[in-house]
Amino acid sequence: MNLLAEITRRLDNMIRLGTIAEVDHGDPAQQKMPLCRVTTGAITTGWLPWFNLRAGTTRTWNPPTLNEQCMVFSPSGDPAQGIVLLGLNSTANPAPSNSPTKDLTIYPDGALIEYDHVAHHLRAILPATGTTELESLGGISIKGPITHEGDYTQTGNQTVTGKVTVTVDVVAAGISLVSHRTTGVTRGSAISDGPV
Repeated sequence: MNLLAEITRRLDNMIRLGTIAEVDHGDPAQQKMPLCRVTTGAITTGWLPWFNLRAGTTRTWNPPTLNEQCMVFSPSGDPAQGIVLLGLNSTANPAPSNSPTKDLTIYPDGALIEYDHVAHHLRAILPATGTTELESLGGISIKGPITHEGDYTQTGNQTVTGKVTVTVDVVAAGISLVSHRTTGVTRGSAISDGPV
């Protein structure tokens, strides 16, 4: 074996650019690791793990997508031991913004989560059929004015400290506050019966 050629080959393989060729999302219930294969140059690697943002007691999940540009780091120049680093923009997958003040994520369905640290503005936009679920059994505290557009359904009691202003009507147990009539009305100082 030509030692110089082998050393050169290993050096060439230590860091390689490539694109994601296949993804196996694994199965945590079966302790099956998520893995991917990378096309780099004329070769396609075997199944390799990829870097996550965190993988300890705090864990994150954002798997690679096909044709995403990446780098393969191979200890000792052995691609079989490679680890895949994701997050390289390309012509096919350009950066979603060029703003120096925004932290932004755009998802394949068009959903967007963005924070602008100069404008102090947090924005989350889902597709037209998107839904949001927030569960906080210990309670939720919101400070600041709220503007809500759309229907509102509540289960449970509501206590309001302050004035409630309604522009159309209030209906309680089928009785309209605006158009209800009362019985036993006597003009003057008498008090009417309850609404009908």
